[in-house]
Amino acid sequence: MTKDAIKNIKQLLETPKQIVIVPHKNPDGDAIGSTLGLYHYLLKHNHIATVIAPNDYPDFLKWMPEESKVLKYDSQKEQSDNLINNADVIFTLDFNALNRAGDMEDVLATSKAVKIMIDHHQQPDSYATYMYSDVSMSSTCEMVYHFIDMLGNKDQIDSDISSCLYAGIMTDTGSFRFPSTTSKTHLVVADLIDKGANHSDIHNHIFDTNSYERMQLLGCALTNLKVLPEYRTAYITLSQDELNQFKFKKGDTEGFVNYALSLNNIIFAAIFIEDSQNNIIKISLRSKGNFSVNEFSRAHFEGGGHTNAAGGKSDLDLKLTIENFISILPSYKNALNNA
Repeated sequence: MTKDAIKNIKQLLETPKQIVIVPHKNPDGDAIGSTLGLYHYLLKHNHIATVIAPNDYPDFLKWMPEESKVLKYDSQKEQSDNLINNADVIFTLDFNALNRAGDMEDVLATSKAVKIMIDHHQQPDSYATYMYSDVSMSSTCEMVYHFIDMLGNKDQIDSDISSCLYAGIMTDTGSFRFPSTTSKTHLVVADLIDKGANHSDIHNHIFDTNSYERMQLLGCALTNLKVLPEYRTAYITLSQDELNQFKFKKGDTEGFVNYALSLNNIIFAAIFIEDSQNNIIKISLRSKGNFSVNEFSRAHFEGGGHTNAAGGKSDLDLKLTIENFISILPSYKNALNNA
């Protein structure tokens, strides 16, 4: 972000404003952590701030300070539209194209508020008045930390802000093991711990709250695991019937795809999850090395993300989606074997 942009934002935020903060649809730890972290910071400056999520998110994220005040657009549309239409400033966090906000896209696009994007995904759209975009960053939460620092207010980061930002950095770096984790990331995390983030409690909240049904669903997913050694690829499927059998709740399949990626000599992994309510197959893609699942998803599954982590969807049924996926792989055989 340029010095002029930071100067303008500082001036903009010098007096109390009506502010809306928006994460992407189906928000994850980085999306909720960054929006709530920024929310707590803005309250310190007497702004009237509201986080509006496009829809609900997993229970393991609902321990964060003031999470109960987050509005859900899909069930609180009238109140949310009011706030968006009357906002002076709208922050969009952890996404860089308005269609990633789901049903909020139109009202965000027509809002006359100053829009500020903070995001680390590739190929951003140009809808924002001010854009802080950096694909080298581990997470949007790390970027929010640097954003507050650029505004000259790092000393105002307290335990609530630290806890939210730590959670997002931890989840988006795969507990600090993904290549996007840098020495600077560790310095940020160290400062957040010093400022009050209880790393042990946060890890327990997110990773150690499994239900019996989720463990059974994981067992089902691993039973469905298939390996395509000639393409160094593995994939998992979960049908709607299987989700129903094990009482699926939002967030239950988080991290499942990483089990496929952990296999020896596998550098490309996918999970295909049937969503009969929306009549689509949800797809999560992961990779190692320089094989870009962002480019793969954009080219074939109407998605995108990062080089090593991306999402997408298919309008075909589960069987045809898998057949289509497998039919695409020969075109990438050299890239996969040389990754």
